[in-house]
Amino acid sequence: KIQHGLLAAEFLFNFLDSEPTIKNTPNAKDLKRSKMSVGFKNVTFEYNAGETVLRDINLHVPAGRVCALVGPSGGGKTTMFNLIERFYEPLRGTVEINNTDIKKYTLHSLRKNIAEVSQDVFLFNGTIAENIKYGAPNATQKQIEEAARAANAHEFIMNLPKKYNANVGERGALLSGGQKQRIAIARAILKDAPILLLDEATSALDT
Repeated sequence: KIQHGLLAAEFLFNFLDSEPTIKNTPNAKDLKRSKMSVGFKNVTFEYNAGETVLRDINLHVPAGRVCALVGPSGGGKTTMFNLIERFYEPLRGTVEINNTDIKKYTLHSLRKNIAEVSQDVFLFNGTIAENIKYGAPNATQKQIEEAARAANAHEFIMNLPKKYNANVGERGALLSGGQKQRIAIARAILKDAPILLLDEATSALDT
């Protein structure tokens, strides 16, 4: 048991000691909440050297507008979202918010202004209310319920024995795929960020 514990501790401390490859650039400034446009200027990206995923992408989405990316699986749609959130850096070109390279913003303020709902929803082992509230920790119960109604989740939540206090299980194991997605959508609505990214967020829902 001691050996197993030491091995687990070694993995844990190696993880805690790891340094992120993407960091704040010198003199990075906070991205202030406002109406935001998103742009790609001649963006090229590769996960592996020589295997181009995106090539010379140019795109401008004005503030307040909806833009839909349509294409086959593996076409680079999720990659573009990852670049907007600076999980990766372009090989060439720039990703911009309000006509400014996102590298000039702090990572914390950049991601604070973005809400994303992905196809693979992650829920924490807690209550439904806690999972929705993760988008806005200071939200009231009324605000949580309003977000759930907007995500068409309130009805199924109220049918659960403990309603908003129902436990979702590890990674939401006690809920269906569609229910998990609705909770994730409610979380994003509650966060009310200027930029909303939906990555096949309704794949488990009826039209």
